[in-house]
Amino acid sequence: MIPFETLLIFVPAALALNMTPGNDMLFCLGQGIKSGPRAGIAASFGIATGALIHTFLAGIGLAALIAAHPVAFEMLRWAGIAWLVWLAIQTFRSGTTRLQPTKTASSSAFRAWRDGIVVNLLNPKIIVFVLAFVPQFVHPAQGSVLAQFLILGLILNIGGTVINALVGGFAGKLGQFLARSARMARAFQIFTGCVFLSLAAKLAFDRRG
Repeated sequence: MIPFETLLIFVPAALALNMTPGNDMLFCLGQGIKSGPRAGIAASFGIATGALIHTFLAGIGLAALIAAHPVAFEMLRWAGIAWLVWLAIQTFRSGTTRLQPTKTASSSAFRAWRDGIVVNLLNPKIIVFVLAFVPQFVHPAQGSVLAQFLILGLILNIGGTVINALVGGFAGKLGQFLARSARMARAFQIFTGCVFLSLAAKLAFDRRG
């Protein structure tokens, strides 16, 4: 259903984006430092649960949009490309900041999982990202739009869950390293900006069928 060539582009891009520190990763880091590895890993699964809910709702909406207004999909695609370019510019322009874990209260694994869901669902940037990034790899001519969206969303989510779980599980050592490494933070910013920009350029010039 999803062309192999599409996966060759999507999977590396998804992994690169998942490895870039964001609010979800820093939340897992904070849980791991405060409450131990189990809470850090549980938080990553909470983030994953919230992301799956976001993906499912966005996929339903996108499928309905394409069914009713096929031209709107192309408009959404170019809006997503423009958003990726804007993200790249903002990333390059942002100053170097240290990667500080989110401050969290001590909690059990269940509470960390529950809080992870809430953190993800209440983050409006997640739904914007899902709607800007994933549709670029959806091809209506290849079959069910919803099925493609869910598969790609699941791939993106699996990579993020594994990385966040590692961050949460090894939070003690990672926390000390990330908190004091301003140079590493800047390297992440530059790398992420390049990923956004190159991805936007490729998607803009790709022929879709």
